[in-house]
Amino acid sequence: MKYLLILAIVMVVLWLWKNNRRTDINNSGEKTASPRPKPPGVATEIVACDVCHVHLPRSEALTGPGGVYCCVAHRQQAGGQGHP
Repeated sequence: MKYLLILAIVMVVLWLWKNNRRTDINNSGEKTASPRPKPPGVATEIVACDVCHVHLPRSEALTGPGGVYCCVAHRQQAGGQGHP
């Protein structure tokens, strides 16, 4: 029974120590490394380059007469000469 009491005290001390460290890190003014996630419901259409089949957002893809491409070189390689 005394071992359970000692174990409970150790667990409480460790829990308090971890929470205190987390509070100190947040109050130190440093930003957390993880960026904030996008709000739900904001979907981005993903397309594949017709030359190399790399997937990228449609907003970053280059369109040409034969489809969509990931870069100017692939658009030119497919025969679609011109600028974005």
